[in-house]
Amino acid sequence: MIEKVIHAISEQNRRTILNLLKNEELTSSQIASNFDISPPAISQHLKVLENSGLVTVRKEGNKRIYQIRKEGFSDLTSYLDHFWDDSLSLLKQAAEEEERRSNES
Repeated sequence: MIEKVIHAISEQNRRTILNLLKNEELTSSQIASNFDISPPAISQHLKVLENSGLVTVRKEGNKRIYQIRKEGFSDLTSYLDHFWDDSLSLLKQAAEEEERRSNES
C-alpha cells in the first residue's frame, strides 16, 4: 500500500487536491474549479487518491463528495518515521560522543 500512497502524492495536482481537502469536504466540481485542467483529468487524479486510500468518496444524488482519509497517511508516516528515528539515533550517538570527548579534555 505504501507504493500506492507514494505514487499518489508524487504528482503536484494530487498534492494540491489533498491540500484542498485538508479541512473540508468538496465535490469533484468544487475541486476541479481550482485547476486549469479538464474535469475528467481531475476525476482521474481523484481516482488515484481514492485507490491509494488517501481520500474517500460518497455519493449524494448525482454529486460525488470527497474528503481526506487521515488514516491513509499512517503507512507513509510510519515509513518516514523509520528513517527519522534512525537519523535521530545517529545524531544522539554523535552528540554523546562529542560530549565524551569534551569531558576527556
